[in-house]
Amino acid sequence: MKITFMGAGSTVFARNVLGDCMCTPALCEAEIALYDIDEKRLQDSEIILSAINRNVNEGRAKISTYLGKENRKDALRDADFVVNAIQVGGYEPCTVTDFEIPKKYGLRQTIADTLGIGGIMRALRTIPVLEEFARDMEEVCPDTLFLNYTNPMAMLTGYMQRYTKIRTVGLCHSVQVCSEGLLKKLGMEDKLEGRRETIAGINHMGWLLDLRDKDGNDLYPEIRERAAKKNAEEKHDDMVRFEYIKHLGYYCTESSEHNAEYNPLFIKSKYPEMIEKYNIPLDEYPRRCIEQIKGWDKEREDILKDGKITHERSKEYASYIMEAVVTGQPYKIGGNVLNQGLIDNLPQDACVEVPCMIDANGVNPCHVGKLPVQLAAMNMTNINVQLLTIEAAATKDRQKIYQAAMLDPHTAAELNVDDIVAMCDELIEAHGEYMEMYK
Repeated sequence: MKITFMGAGSTVFARNVLGDCMCTPALCEAEIALYDIDEKRLQDSEIILSAINRNVNEGRAKISTYLGKENRKDALRDADFVVNAIQVGGYEPCTVTDFEIPKKYGLRQTIADTLGIGGIMRALRTIPVLEEFARDMEEVCPDTLFLNYTNPMAMLTGYMQRYTKIRTVGLCHSVQVCSEGLLKKLGMEDKLEGRRETIAGINHMGWLLDLRDKDGNDLYPEIRERAAKKNAEEKHDDMVRFEYIKHLGYYCTESSEHNAEYNPLFIKSKYPEMIEKYNIPLDEYPRRCIEQIKGWDKEREDILKDGKITHERSKEYASYIMEAVVTGQPYKIGGNVLNQGLIDNLPQDACVEVPCMIDANGVNPCHVGKLPVQLAAMNMTNINVQLLTIEAAATKDRQKIYQAAMLDPHTAAELNVDDIVAMCDELIEAHGEYMEMYK
């Protein structure tokens, strides 16, 4: 069995996913192919993963590295599973550009990797790379299962599902921790054990539709009461999602700093006091990037200290999916899949996040039915942008880029059409070779 990791220079994440595989009996003897275009980061990952292989896996995995486009097909050849964690353009120049140019037009963002003008631009520069991956996989590993972790999740996964022949599922960290995090924030830890939940919607805006304790009691009445009280009495880091509970009736999967920019309701130049009121961290992602870059050398030293690096299996879905496919033992996930009759009141070509059963046949999505109307409506404001961005990338039609930005909820609430077009033009020009296909 072969597992290929694309973007293996994402060392900490590669360590988690592939370390998990080494801790799994059904996967621990796999051939692991590490691929990246950054030689130094690729070497870091090889050193760390080789140490884990020695220390927790008795050296049973076979690890090899592949650098650059010229070696990509060899990295992918005969892979049973391909894990994708690339970031096209990195922090510099691309992430900085995605924040600084919109800021000139008065458009402020928090994370800018999933929706908004930042999410649109990230998708437009990443999809052409995924298109190259897909063509290679169709040639050298056509039956592989592609596990996408890269954002913008719905746009990238949706492109792969609609425009390539590669079996693809999108995976996000936020589903696993959604209800647990909510209950802990509200002081309801006693309800954690044996709880039952249903989550469905779209990536980063999947809705916690139902949450019950081990005896089947509905927890939402108490959640709504406690969330309203907490927002009224204290400032905290999840105020936007608690406002969702108050006004929409339900909690969603991804953080408040993300969701603050997925709608036109919270980041408003006309009401600057709302930034403080709802504790919204503008420019949060660049700050995180700077800290991660500064701290990497020390983290690398700490990880490798005395050569005693070890690993315990994490909650990341990837190894559990692979294990279920290999062994045939079913495993349930929240996966991003094409909406083929799954959520009745969202478009069929949207990429939705729903419960999925994994077994020897692969990913088997579950029918959810209709979402509450207000939740489907919120999802649709994001899906509009996702579908237009996918079409822009597939057709290389610049007009569709403008249309995606014009229909983005936050962008449209802040800028007029002329400024939106001018901003898109400036971003495309600034991204240079990453956007040359749209010029």
